Amino acid sequence: MALSVSDLSAIYSLLANSMSQDESIRKPAESALAQSESRPGFCSCLMEVITAKDLASQVDIRLMASVYFKNSINRYWRKRRDSSGISNEEKQHLKQKLLSHLREENYQIAQMLAVLISKIARFDYPREWPELVSFLAQQLPSADVLTSHRIFMILFRTLKELSTKRLTADQRNFAEISSHLYKYCWHIWQSDLQTISHGFSIITQSYNSNGKEQHHDDLYLTCERWLFCLKIICQLVISGFQSDAKCIQEIRPVKEVSPVLLNATQSFLPYYTSLQNRHPKFWEFIKRACTKLMKVLVAIQQRHPYSFGDICVLQPVLNFCLNKITDPEPDILSFEQFLIKCMVMAKSVFECKEYKPSVTGRVMDENGVTLEQMKKNISNAVAGVLTRLLPNERIVLLCNVLIRRCFVLTTSDLEEWYENPEVFHHEQDMVQWTEKLRPCAEALYIVLFENHSQLLAPIVVSILQEAMNGCPTSTSEITPGLLLKDAAYGAAAYVYYELSNYLSFRDWFNGALSLELSNDHPNMRIIHRKVALILGQWVSEIKDDTKRAVYCALIRLLQDKDLSVRLAACRSLCLHVEDANFSEKDFSDLLPVCWGSCFKLVKEVQEFDSKVQVLNLISVLLGHVNEVIPYASNLMHFFQMVWEESSGESLLRIQLLIALRNFVIALGYQSPSCYSMLLPILQKGIDINGPDELNLLEDSMLLWEATLSHAPAMVPQLLAYFPCLLEILERNFDHLQVAVDIIEDYIILGGREFLSMHASSVAKLLDLIVGNVNDRGLLSILPIIDILILCFPMEVPPLISSTLQKLVVICLSGDDGDPSKTAVKASSAAIIARILVMNTNYLAQLTSEPSLSSVLQRTGVAIEDNILLSLVGVWLDKVDNVSLPQKKAFGLALSIILTLRLPQVLDKLDQILSVCTSVILGGTDDLTEEESRSHDEDLLPSKELRRRQIKVSDPINRLSLENSVRDNLQTCAALHGESFNSAIAKIHPAAFAQLKQALKMP
Repeated sequence: MALSVSDLSAIYSLLANSMSQDESIRKPAESALAQSESRPGFCSCLMEVITAKDLASQVDIRLMASVYFKNSINRYWRKRRDSSGISNEEKQHLKQKLLSHLREENYQIAQMLAVLISKIARFDYPREWPELVSFLAQQLPSADVLTSHRIFMILFRTLKELSTKRLTADQRNFAEISSHLYKYCWHIWQSDLQTISHGFSIITQSYNSNGKEQHHDDLYLTCERWLFCLKIICQLVISGFQSDAKCIQEIRPVKEVSPVLLNATQSFLPYYTSLQNRHPKFWEFIKRACTKLMKVLVAIQQRHPYSFGDICVLQPVLNFCLNKITDPEPDILSFEQFLIKCMVMAKSVFECKEYKPSVTGRVMDENGVTLEQMKKNISNAVAGVLTRLLPNERIVLLCNVLIRRCFVLTTSDLEEWYENPEVFHHEQDMVQWTEKLRPCAEALYIVLFENHSQLLAPIVVSILQEAMNGCPTSTSEITPGLLLKDAAYGAAAYVYYELSNYLSFRDWFNGALSLELSNDHPNMRIIHRKVALILGQWVSEIKDDTKRAVYCALIRLLQDKDLSVRLAACRSLCLHVEDANFSEKDFSDLLPVCWGSCFKLVKEVQEFDSKVQVLNLISVLLGHVNEVIPYASNLMHFFQMVWEESSGESLLRIQLLIALRNFVIALGYQSPSCYSMLLPILQKGIDINGPDELNLLEDSMLLWEATLSHAPAMVPQLLAYFPCLLEILERNFDHLQVAVDIIEDYIILGGREFLSMHASSVAKLLDLIVGNVNDRGLLSILPIIDILILCFPMEVPPLISSTLQKLVVICLSGDDGDPSKTAVKASSAAIIARILVMNTNYLAQLTSEPSLSSVLQRTGVAIEDNILLSLVGVWLDKVDNVSLPQKKAFGLALSIILTLRLPQVLDKLDQILSVCTSVILGGTDDLTEEESRSHDEDLLPSKELRRRQIKVSDPINRLSLENSVRDNLQTCAALHGESFNSAIAKIHPAAFAQLKQALKMP
C-alpha cells in the first residue's frame, strides 16, 4: 500500500529511532524502514522530512532521511524484476521538489541534496529530465551568493556523475552541456577571482576585522563558490572534449584557461603567509585553492597534452613549477602539498609520451597528411620548448636539489621514525607517491634521470662519492654528512639500471655497504635501512661471487632492532628470492634463521601492511625453495595464528591463502600432514555464505585445487566439500577454469567413491555449465566430460543424459566456419564417439529418445536421416579437427556403424573406410603398459601419475582399429550381401589398395 502525508509522523519517528543507541529501539526501526523502501510514496515522505522548515534544526534526522532517499534511488529508480520501482508520477514530483529547494542553508543537507540530484540525473538526464541543466543555469543570474553557491554545488556533483558515463551518446550529451555552460562558468569564475583578490587585499591591510564579520562570511561563501566553479570548469574542459592526443585537434579552452589558472596561483601564494595567523579560515582556503589550481593544470595537461604543449601554456607553467622546486620562497618550503603538485606537474610533462618522438604506424587521413607527421610536428615543437626550458645546467640543478634537499631526512622525519618506525616505513616507501613530498621527489628524480641518464649518471656518482667521503662508515652521530649519505644512497638505489655502467656493485658492497652493517650504533638504522633498499634494488647487478654475502647481509638486516630496517630487508629479500638467478644453494643454510625472523617479525608488527609484507616473503620463499618439510610444523602453527588474528582483514587473508597454496605445493604428496590446519581454513574460504566470501573465494578455490592435485588419496573432509562447487557455479561462472580443474581432481582422485556420493551434484553441475557458457568455457569442460565417461562408461552416460543431449545438438548444429565453434563441435563429437565405442547400447537408446528429437526441433536443427547417421556425417567431416586419440575414437565409432542393418550405411561406406584407413596408417600416440611403467617408476603419488594410468587403461588406446574394421567389414558384408559388393566395387582402386595395406589383407 502506498505511503501518504498521513504517514509522515510515522516515518519521522522511525528515522529518529533508527539513530537510537538502544538496539531494542534501533533494530525494529531499521527493519520497518527497510520494508517501507519499496512502497510507493516512501521517497516523497523522505523528501518532506528533508525539506520541512519546522525540522530545519533536526539536521541528523534530515541527513538520515537523505541517506535512505539516496539508497532508494540506487535500488528503485529504475524498474526491477522484483519491484515496480518508483512511479513516473512520483519521480516527477520528487524532481520538482528538489529543484524548488535550492537555497538550503545547512551545508551538509545541501551536499546531500546535490548528491540526490546527481544520482537521479545519471538515470534520467537528458531523456527523462531534459530541463535540469538549463533550469539550474537560468537561476544563476538572479541568485544571491548562497543560492548560486548551492547551484554550483549541484552542477559540480551532476557533471561529475555524468562524466563517468562512457557510452558515445552520453559523451555527446556531456560535450553539449560543456558548450552551453563553459563560457558562463568561466565568466563567473573570473569575476569571483577579482572579488576574492580584492577582499583579501582589504583583509590583509586591515588590523581590526571584528566589524566586518558579515563581509567575511559572504567572502568565504564566494571563495567556496569559486572552488566549485573551478571544479566545474575542470570537468567541462576534461570531459567535454575528446582528448587531443586522439583527435589531434587544438582544444581552445586549454590555451584560454591554463595561463589564467597559473596567474591565479601566483596571485594567491603571497597570502599563504599573510593570512596564516590572523585568518585561519581564509588561510585554509588559500591552501586548498593553490593545490586545486595546480591539480587542475595537471589534469588538463594529461588529458590534452598537445594543446597544453603550446609555448604560451607549457613554458610559463613548467617554468613556474621548476622555480618553486629549485628556488622556493622560505615560506613556501612548508607548503608541502603545493610543492608536491609542482613536482607532479613536472613529472607529468617529463614522462609525457606525446612529447617524445612518435613511434606509431603511418595512418593516412583523407588529405594525405599522416597523423604520425602531425603528432611528430607537435612533439618537435614541444621538444624545442623543453630544450630551451631545460638547459643542462638547470637539469643538473634540479637533480642536485632533489637529492640534497628533498631526499634528506628532516628533524620531524627522524622524530616520526623514532616514535613509530613501522608507520614511518610505510609512509616513506609504500604510500601513494603523490601524497608525501619525499616519495614524490623520488618519483620525479627517477623520470628526470631516465630522460637525461648520460648527463646525470656522473653527477649522481659524484654526489655519492662526496657523501661517502664526508661520512666514514664508523660515524655514529646524526650529522648533515650522514643524512646526505642516506639521501645519496637512495638516489643510487632508484636508478641502478643506469648507474651500473659507472659503479661496480661488488666494489661498493665490499668497500662500504658491508662495512656499514658492522656498525651497530642505533643511529645507523638510517643507513642500514637504505643499505637494505640498495641490496633489493640492485639485485640484477649482483654477481654469483657476491650473492652469498648479500644474502647474509639481508638476513642480518632482517634481525635488526629497528622495525623499519627489518621491513625494508623483508621487501628486498622478496626481490632476491623471486629473481631468476636466485641461488638456493647459497641460501639454504640461512633458511632456519630466515623463517624464525619472519615468524618473530609478524608477531611484533602492528600495521596491516607490515603483516602483508612479511606474509608475502613467506609465500615467495615457499614458492622458490625446496627445503620446506623440516619447517612444516612451525609454518602450520604460524598460518593458524595469522588466520585466527586476521578476522575481518580480507587482504591479509588473501595473502595467507596464497602462502598456503605455495605451502601445499611445496609439501607435495606429504601435504596431508597439514590438513588439520588447512582444511578448516579451506572450508571457510569456499563457503559462499561466509562474511568474506566476495574477497576470499578466488584464492580459496585455487588453494582447493592445489590441495586436491597434490593429495596422495582422497579424504572424507575433501570429499564432503564437493557440493560447495555446485553452489559457487550456480551463482556465476567467474571462476569456471579453476572449477573445471577441481572437478577433474575429484574424478581422478575420488574415483568410484566420489561418483557414488556426488552423482546428482555432478549431473547438475555439468548440465549447468554446458549450454550456459561460451565456447571457451565449453572447451574447458568437454575434456572433463570425456575423462568422466572414460572412467565410468556404464554409469555416467545415463546419469548425464541431459548434458549429452546438448552435446548432440552442438554436433548437429552449424559452426559457420568459426574456429572456436568448430573445436567445440569436434570435441563434442569425440565424446559421443567414445560412448558409442564403450557403451554402444546406451548411445542407441539416447539417439532414439523422443526427448532428443524434441530438443533438436526446438533448436531448429533439421535431421534428414536418423540421428545416429547424422552423427556419422559429423565424424567424417571433423576428423581433421581433432587430436590423434580422438581420431581413433572416430575411427572405432565409424567401424561400429558398419554393423548397422541400415542401407544408408553403404552410401557412406567409401568415406567411412577412407577415414579409418587414414587413421590406421597415420598412427596414434597410444602409450603401452611397458612405457607407462618406465615413466611411472619415477613418479610419486600425484594427479599426473593417476592421469597417466587412466590414459593407459583407456579402451580406445587398447582396442585395435585395424581388427575392428576388418571384423566389422565382414559383418557388413553378411548383412548387405550383393549391395555391399556393389559399394566396395565403387571405391577408387588406389583407395582400396590403401585399405588393404592398412588391414594387412593379401
